[in-house]
Amino acid sequence: MTVAFVFPGQGSQAVGMGKALAEAFTSARRVFDEVDAALGERLSDIIWSGPADTLTLTENAQPALLAVSLAAMRVLEEEAGVDPHRDAAFVAGHSLGEYSALAAARALSIGDAARLLRIRGRAMQKAVPVGVGAMAALIGLDLSEVKEIAAEVASFGVCATANDNGGAQVVLSGEKSAVERAVEIAKTRGVKRAMMLPVSAPFHCLLMQPAADAMAEALSAVAVKPPVVPLVANVLARPISAPADIVRSLVAQVTGTVRWRESVLFMAQAGVTSFYEIGAGKVLTGLIKRIADTATTTAIGLPDDVARFKAARG
Repeated sequence: MTVAFVFPGQGSQAVGMGKALAEAFTSARRVFDEVDAALGERLSDIIWSGPADTLTLTENAQPALLAVSLAAMRVLEEEAGVDPHRDAAFVAGHSLGEYSALAAARALSIGDAARLLRIRGRAMQKAVPVGVGAMAALIGLDLSEVKEIAAEVASFGVCATANDNGGAQVVLSGEKSAVERAVEIAKTRGVKRAMMLPVSAPFHCLLMQPAADAMAEALSAVAVKPPVVPLVANVLARPISAPADIVRSLVAQVTGTVRWRESVLFMAQAGVTSFYEIGAGKVLTGLIKRIADTATTTAIGLPDDVARFKAARG
C-alpha cells in the first residue's frame, strides 16, 4: 500500500471542527494552542464556538483549517505512530491546504504556517474590492472546454480557470461581468450545472496579483526546509522538495490554477493506492474518488476516525 496524505482547502470549514479531537487528545489541543499563540489571539474559540460568519472570513478560515488538519496529523503521529517520512510517498493540499501539507511534512513550522495563512487571507481579501470579482463552478465540461469559454469572454474582463477539481468540475474566477458571461455561454454548451459561488473574492486569478506580491514578501522572511515527503504542488501537478521551488510555487499558486485533478492523477500513476484526507470534512475524499476510482480514500478528522485508523494498522 502506497499512501498520500492530502489536506483540505477553504470551504471545508464548519463551527466546531476539531473540538472533539482537542477534547480527546492532548496532542491535538497543543496544536490549537500553538496556532493561537502564533496569531496572538484565541482563534480556537472562533473555530469551536463561532459565529459562523466570523469563522468564514478568509483571514480566519485559512489558519483555522490549518489548525484542524495539523491537530489531526499530530494525533496520528503521537497516538498511531505515523511518521510521514516513512509512511507516505507524497503530501498535497488544495489551495491553502498546501500550507498544511508543508507543515505536516516539516517544511514549515506550525506557527509560521499559521502566520502566513493569516497574511494570505487578508491579502487575498484586500486584493479586489467586494463586488468586483466573482467565481463560478461549471460541472459537466472538461478543462479544455472551460478554457475556451474563458478565452471567449476576455473582452468582458479577467476570467481564468481557478480550480480543476476533477469529476468534470472546473471553477472560473475573475471579474464579475466576465464570469457571469462565461456562465451564460456554458449553459449553451451542454454544461450539467453552472452556478455562481458565494465567495468574497475571486481567488486564483490575475486579480490576486497584489496578494501574490504580499506572499512573496512574507515567504522571504520565513525559513522553509526541505519537506520529509515530496509535495505535489498545486500549480505544477508534480512533486517538489527544494525550498526555493516551494516558495515559488506558493507565490504562483495565489494567481494560478489549482490543478487538483492532475495532481491526484500523478500520485495515482506514481503508485499511490490510499489517500488519507487529514482535517475537516470530506471534500477531497469525494473528489479523489471521481479522479482515481481504484484508490481507497479515507477522511481523518474525528476521534473515531483515529480509532479506526489505529485498528486497521494493527
